[in-house]
Amino acid sequence: MHSDETVRELRKEYFDIIDETIVNKDTYMIDIGCGSGRWTDYFVDKAAFIEAIDPSDAVLVADRMLGNKSNVRITKASVDTIPWDDETFDFGMSIGVLHHIPDTRKALESCVKKIKKGGHFYVYLYYRFDNRGFLFKTIFLPVDLLRLIISRMPAGLKRFTCDVLAVVIYWPLSRFAGLLHKMNLHRLAKKIPLEPYHNKPFYNLRNDCLVRFRTKLERRFLRSEIEAMMTGAGLTDIRFVEQSAFGHAVGKDHKPSV
Repeated sequence: MHSDETVRELRKEYFDIIDETIVNKDTYMIDIGCGSGRWTDYFVDKAAFIEAIDPSDAVLVADRMLGNKSNVRITKASVDTIPWDDETFDFGMSIGVLHHIPDTRKALESCVKKIKKGGHFYVYLYYRFDNRGFLFKTIFLPVDLLRLIISRMPAGLKRFTCDVLAVVIYWPLSRFAGLLHKMNLHRLAKKIPLEPYHNKPFYNLRNDCLVRFRTKLERRFLRSEIEAMMTGAGLTDIRFVEQSAFGHAVGKDHKPSV
């Protein structure tokens, strides 16, 4: 099991570039592709009201987590069917979703249209390992082939297989990287695949392994490509989370004056 404190610390890593100038008690926000609601929950006591949407039955899980929150409404909807007018929200976010959509650029533009001028949009997209070495990129190729196989399995077998991978691959590699960090071999530790999980509980490894391998479509982007898509969608003042994957970024909506 994971502790509430562990979950809170993980969320802080994702949202360390989101301060009270972006989300506060006056903020009307939307979480696009909320899944189980674990990221939505972080903002429950920070925002005025949150619309949480997802196209899958994950909304049932989110409802169990967030259904008793007075400032959260959960809706089954996709990026293409967001049931609110353009320029409605002060803040929006989409975490780990848009890279599973064939036209990520168009999907991002659709999301940003729902944000008011002067509001902000936060996105997490898979990055194309532009800050990783040759060995890491080489290892990724058979792993991606494995994803294509697992993603086509029946749901129950898929979950079981991902649990096994979390035990025999995610846990040992991440803990080995953690050991290297404790020995002050930080540069070497960062070369180990799954190093970002070195201090994460098994719950996160298990959950992210399933997320990683269950989808048939996965797109990855260079940091420059992510920034270009965000700029093309009308965002400026773009900031990335430097200590993590390049895919974590927030930008300010600067719609042209009519």
